[in-house]
Order: sequence, then C-alpha cells, then structure tokens
Amino acid sequence: MFTKAAKPELGPVKAPMPMKIESTPSPAPADTSARKPKVATLVAEHMTIEGGVAGEGELHVDGVVRGDIRVSRLTIGETGHVEGTITAESVENKGRIVGAVTAKQVRLHATAYMDGDITHEQLAMELGAFFQGRSLKFQRPTGAQAAPVQPATLPPPKVEGPTQANG
Repeated sequence: MFTKAAKPELGPVKAPMPMKIESTPSPAPADTSARKPKVATLVAEHMTIEGGVAGEGELHVDGVVRGDIRVSRLTIGETGHVEGTITAESVENKGRIVGAVTAKQVRLHATAYMDGDITHEQLAMELGAFFQGRSLKFQRPTGAQAAPVQPATLPPPKVEGPTQANG
C-alpha cells in the first residue's frame, strides 16, 4: 500500500557563500607592461622629421630630425643628424648634433660631431670625437630642500656724525 520512493543520490553538500568578500590584489595592467621589453622609437636612415619630438621612452635616430627633442634616452646612430635642442636623461652620439644638449649622461663616440653646448652631470668623449662648444657641469642640490640662491641685499649706508641739509 505505501511504498517508499527511492531517495535521489546527493553529492557533497556545499556551504553557502560567506557574505564577507575579501578581494585579493590582482596584477594591474601596468604591471604586465613592466615585464615587456621597451622598444625604442626609430627614425630610419632615409627619414626626415621636421618638428619637435617628445616622449617618455627611448628614441634612436639614424635619419634626420630638425627640431627639439625631449625624451628619456636618445641614441644617435652614425648616419643620424639632429638640428635642435636636446633634453634627455641619457644621450649617446655616434652621429651629428648641431644644438644644445642637456642630459645627466652624455657620451660622444669616436664618430660623433657635436656643435653646441653640453650641460651634463657626466660627460664621456672617445678619441676622435669632434666637440665645439661649452661643457657645463650641473650638480643636483645635496640637501632635501634647496633654496634658490638670492642676490645679497645691502643695508643702506650708515652715516656717522652730524649731517647738514643744503637748501
């Protein structure tokens, strides 16, 4: 009369998901780019750029750039030619620069031609390099807060003895 139905087979019991969710830091997309090698931007031998070039990366010039360059690292190959002001952390010149260079480290290889002032912390020149201009060494302030140098102000002259006014 009464029959028992077969109980369905149950798998392992899963606990309900906790309400508190803790996030673990996942790698940011910027971290993946840190693992990739950075490739320099290349101005090839038969290319000419008229105008300035600016960026945070590395630039390799085998062609011609007529304009100011502002990058982290600049390499000028033996066929490279730059006419303009260069500002970088590091400059290696195997070619020709006509203009001022401001960089922490500057290296003029034996094939280098440099016509302009170089403002630097470190300067290296190989035998055979041509350099016409001034070498200006700048040093970073050693103190945590370096105050700009102010010209000295002189107090008004001190007059001793009685004075008479003509009038």
